Amino acid sequence: MAEPLTTALPAEISAPPDTRFDIGPVRYRKLFAHNTIPIRMSDGAILTADVLRPGDAKGPTTEPLPAIINFTPYNKMLNRHTMRLNTVARRLAGRVHASDRTRMTARDVVRTPAGGVLEPFAINRTAVARGYVGLMVDVRGTGTSTGAWDFFSPREQLDYVEVLRWAREQPWCNGDVAVMGLSYGAISALHTAAQRPEGLKAVFAIEAGENPPRELGLTGGALTPGMLVWILGVNGAKWIPAWPGLLREGLAGTFLRDRLTHRSGWIGHALRIALDTDHPDGYLNDMWATKLPRLEQIEVPTWIHGGWHDVYNRSNFIMYERIPVPAGEKQLLIDDSYHLTPGSGFGDAGNPQALDELQTAFFDRWVKGIDNGIDHYGPITLRRQGDGNWLSHIQYPPADARVQRLYLSGECSGAAEHATTDAALSPTPCATETRLPLPAGRVSAASNNTAVMTMGISVLFGTEHGNDDRRNEATAVTFTGAPLEADLILTGPMNLHLRAVANGTDAFWSVTVCDVHPDGTSVPITRGALLSSLRHTDSEASYYVDGELLFPMHPLTADSARPVRPGEPFDIDIEINPTEALLRAGHRLRIAVSRTSFPRHLIAPWRRRHIASQAVLIDPEHPSYLSFQARRPE
Repeated sequence: MAEPLTTALPAEISAPPDTRFDIGPVRYRKLFAHNTIPIRMSDGAILTADVLRPGDAKGPTTEPLPAIINFTPYNKMLNRHTMRLNTVARRLAGRVHASDRTRMTARDVVRTPAGGVLEPFAINRTAVARGYVGLMVDVRGTGTSTGAWDFFSPREQLDYVEVLRWAREQPWCNGDVAVMGLSYGAISALHTAAQRPEGLKAVFAIEAGENPPRELGLTGGALTPGMLVWILGVNGAKWIPAWPGLLREGLAGTFLRDRLTHRSGWIGHALRIALDTDHPDGYLNDMWATKLPRLEQIEVPTWIHGGWHDVYNRSNFIMYERIPVPAGEKQLLIDDSYHLTPGSGFGDAGNPQALDELQTAFFDRWVKGIDNGIDHYGPITLRRQGDGNWLSHIQYPPADARVQRLYLSGECSGAAEHATTDAALSPTPCATETRLPLPAGRVSAASNNTAVMTMGISVLFGTEHGNDDRRNEATAVTFTGAPLEADLILTGPMNLHLRAVANGTDAFWSVTVCDVHPDGTSVPITRGALLSSLRHTDSEASYYVDGELLFPMHPLTADSARPVRPGEPFDIDIEINPTEALLRAGHRLRIAVSRTSFPRHLIAPWRRRHIASQAVLIDPEHPSYLSFQARRPE
């Protein structure tokens, strides 16, 4: 790949990031809910939906309207009850003063509901009141739906299309449909669009993943312990059904029999992946591939919304690039946010429109055909880390970005006395050979990796729990550059090329890139991780600029595994997630390297037995370096 990571046709950007798109007045003063409506699938399973229709004092309108559908595994009944608090939560959150947003703070986490995110997470009442019908559907085997849960399986993907077909046949639907969702719902929306169902007009996906197994389940080849917690949560919530609806529809007996006879099996399967030696699903394989959305088949306008510290940060630009829809019809917006904090600050002056309104405007344009100008937004809209400014791009990285290298040096930087080893970043290779062992101690839970894994919640406990990684760096080798003489913008993905050695047959590397302030605060801006045995790089699938590897693609398959030879040096390229960050003059760039990052990653017990000591080699003949793109501020 020699072209930018994401490209767009040159287009006039007439709508800046803080544009307010007209969504019109409320057309219907009352909303009418009909909950736990059964929808029979072609194989006999019964999914249940909550349907919200607009109307007036006489009842729901008889006018057929477009439908907006959201699929969830999180029990729509619980979402429905949570939405009763939406108005109060939004009002109270709006009273909290925002930070300057050079980074996301505890106040910004608390303010999240004020940005309108709860509406797109469930049913967007802002849109329904303006002439849509909203549906939320429990995917099979979850909530109040029957069947066995097998997330994103081919059968579940077929369910999406059958639900859309059912909705289009209802008298309250005019035949036009949009899909939306956050996280699981967003991935379901992309799966739905990839099947090109009749009547689908638009997609609004908040914090989706292009390849969830790669990004979350097996990050860098290492397991994510939070996946088991997630599977337990989904399986637990399926035992809290909406009994009134089941009794009303005469489905209570059917539901109970189904729950007792149809088990998802994913709890046991996840444990086997973690505990069995070389379990085939501990690598990327054909089974995982069946669960990935076929993005190249999407033909309808699509909104991709992500966050720099989201668990799916790696894939936002890849999704945007893979979807073959013209710029303007497809939009990419990335905030400085976590998985549970999208839209924090939206609606405030200088920020994008509230998230529920943005979604309504996008659907108005592409479902109803209203020319409201949102197709002139972005098409790539980013909140830059370091100053909190919103930017619009037509390609990413921008055309004026230039490739740079900084070399790892064994010399002391004098800026990280708290670290196990305080080393340096230098514009030239180090002339002295040095061996820098990585300590075996457990890293602190007070880290940005914990904030990512808790989806932003740990930020509530203080600066060191997401915005200052010095406690985490106490068990890391840090490489810190000299103070910058001028402001510098890091843009795009990065590659950390290491010359390394290990005394076992494997080793794990966790890397955090930080903006070090003059007072010593080490603010994480992006990260990466990789098992040494899965270091093989697919050159054809990787991203190069001017011959420099900037985004290595590792297959992470069992066939690509290459065990380490104890004591023999080897090279490893570690992909680091894309970012857009301003480093001010006087600040420093830091790379922190450690051998673990719990709770973000979990090294399986059987694999841990293959890991012994490991070290970074500073070798003049085989230099280690960070490759990245950067530019000067406008």
